[in-house]
Amino acid sequence: MSNFGGHFGGGRPHHGTSTMRCKYCRTTLTVIPGERAIQCSNCGSVTRVRRADRIPLPMMGPMTAPFQRARGNKRAVLIGITYAAGGMRRGSGGQLRGPINDVKCMRNLLCHRFGFPSECVIMLTDDQRDPFRLPTKDNIRMAMHWLVQGCSYGDSLVFHFSGLGAQVADDDGDEVDGYDEALCPMDAFQRGPILDDEINETIVRPLVPGARLHAVVDACYSATVLDLPFLCRVARNGYWQWEDHRPPSGAWKGTSGGQAVLFSGYSDGKNNFAVMPDAVASLGAMTHSFIKAVECEPRGVTYGRLLSSMRTIMKSGGMGYDMQGPIGAPMQHHKVANFSGVQEPNLSSSEMFDIYRKPFVL
Repeated sequence: MSNFGGHFGGGRPHHGTSTMRCKYCRTTLTVIPGERAIQCSNCGSVTRVRRADRIPLPMMGPMTAPFQRARGNKRAVLIGITYAAGGMRRGSGGQLRGPINDVKCMRNLLCHRFGFPSECVIMLTDDQRDPFRLPTKDNIRMAMHWLVQGCSYGDSLVFHFSGLGAQVADDDGDEVDGYDEALCPMDAFQRGPILDDEINETIVRPLVPGARLHAVVDACYSATVLDLPFLCRVARNGYWQWEDHRPPSGAWKGTSGGQAVLFSGYSDGKNNFAVMPDAVASLGAMTHSFIKAVECEPRGVTYGRLLSSMRTIMKSGGMGYDMQGPIGAPMQHHKVANFSGVQEPNLSSSEMFDIYRKPFVL
């Protein structure tokens, strides 16, 4: 995979690397300055870099330089990664089919149904020639900063990721289940994944009063990848119920007055690869269920109704499900590939609210 780390905010190439062993298979890994976790290219597992082994990050310039032009009050960052350049875990059998189509379909939904200006939608996919539009770790970081930079009352922001996720043992007591979630950029095996702590700090905490962020993440281990304090999922009685996921450490994971909502899914990580033939245009199951539910439900649908619709679509439209219609036009025929292994949709938020009464608005 290509590594465009030298472009990050106009910074310099990284120096002063060291090595450590993978916690699981003992492969020698390179520690990159500023990184808190490393993904092993041999077994795919994530090892946290101990505080004593962390190398300080050199001084960097402005972090959003490649994305400065469009600044409307509706902005989106859409990321789709197939890992076609050799980034798949060994034994997976090939690259992911679906993430790039997921991005195209999400862009179509935002622009045509919700009025997002096309110039305010940044797409990072690993089929692009522009090095700043490749979903490297540095480019994803820059795009996340661009998304929330200068946010103000009335802003509607969207973050979408379709690709691979990962887990790593928590070391600071801010996770109820003892694990941090992470998203894997295309250069994860060189630079490591992006931990939920960083994602929360970058796109959740800066949200000011009146600013809204909706995130849709189609990846394994992504149920709480924005580190939001409250999680809503189906209970045994069949109703959506909130759970308090505020960190045991007492660390604040909320916003600066705005609201953040994440649509993701429960996944045990055991069924997270689906390799489709090149001739088949596939979509991720999580992305598909979200877009299909939004298009099928009337405007102003409540969050609860939308989640229930997603759940029905996800359970009835599993692997290999044919779909036709306006979604993702001009493509007319798709297969749904559950590469993230999502079994149930869920929602997390910076604040609890009545999901059966509050309308979903982008």
